[in-house]
Amino acid sequence: MKNFFEKYTWDFMLNRNPMCEYHIPTYHKILCKNPPQFLNKYIALPTMQRLKGIGLLCGTDWTSLYHNRLSYSRLDHSIGVALITWNFTHDKKQTLAALFHDISTPVFSHVSDFRKGDALTQTATEEPNAELLKQDKVLQELLKKDGIYLSEINDYHKYPIADNEIPQLSADRLEYMFPSGMALDGSWTMEEIERCYNDIVILKNENNIDELGFKTEAIALEYCGHFCLIGHILQLNENKLTLQLLGKVMNLAVEKKVLSENDFMTLSEKEIIQKLEAMPVCAELSELNALYKTFRTMKQVKHTAEPLENHFCVSLKVKQRYINPLVKTKDGKIKRIADCSLEAKKIINDFLTYEDTAYGCVKIEK
Repeated sequence: MKNFFEKYTWDFMLNRNPMCEYHIPTYHKILCKNPPQFLNKYIALPTMQRLKGIGLLCGTDWTSLYHNRLSYSRLDHSIGVALITWNFTHDKKQTLAALFHDISTPVFSHVSDFRKGDALTQTATEEPNAELLKQDKVLQELLKKDGIYLSEINDYHKYPIADNEIPQLSADRLEYMFPSGMALDGSWTMEEIERCYNDIVILKNENNIDELGFKTEAIALEYCGHFCLIGHILQLNENKLTLQLLGKVMNLAVEKKVLSENDFMTLSEKEIIQKLEAMPVCAELSELNALYKTFRTMKQVKHTAEPLENHFCVSLKVKQRYINPLVKTKDGKIKRIADCSLEAKKIINDFLTYEDTAYGCVKIEK
């Protein structure tokens, strides 16, 4: 039996839906119809506002290989995760932990994981979170006035509605796949988002821990399939190569003193791109110039069994982003969708066993 994902090639995925416009405030209103006012003062913190200059989609807004239809920042994402968490818990501490979960994200987001050799777990960017929050004196004052301890909001992993392990559903996982689908392939209409979101409730999982799940099997199946399709884009060679190539550019730019490590935490992506655009064309920077030009102008990745000469090639395993959500069945039981739907089981198994070609390669521009 054919793998479900075989027909979903890069070109097919990116061109299968018509172009459309998305309105972020409208989307956020779906996530929480009555946003809590206490959040505003925390969103306004400079440490949070820095995330406005960092894209959710890991530098893919800056290359011709993608046709991203929506510009969505890490600040937008952080607000979205906080809104979901508040919507289901109405708990200030959990909501603030959700808001701050990406506070230490550098420019180009998970590209920094790739450049540090962490393509498989993609968690290296989270490590400085607690320390950055500790250093923020204005934040400390706000928390003191609200009667909240730093230790209660500096790690969202302790709150299962905000975060949990794949393939469970959490506010973070729920949020990032909506705008990812909107941006990458134009999937997730507002109507689809609202229908799926309004079916979500808090259920008890196998370990008797709270987890977001669905009230109806049909919507749980729809969401599972949609999520896995977007996750499929993220495990194709095109996406692997893009993040690895940009990571190489970042490392080389630091080595050649065109950029510094501090730049990645203080400048916006636009400012980083402007610095790279302003590089002199010289022998010393020839490799950096060539790789940067390749990243910016590439439009096609070759799928090969072996690396190609005069090409930038990648062969690596990456984090697989998929979902097997809880659902309340018609007889009142709580199960994983793959345990009550053969279609969902096949989609998930095919996602996990799909293999792209050994290498993805792009010709290096001179």
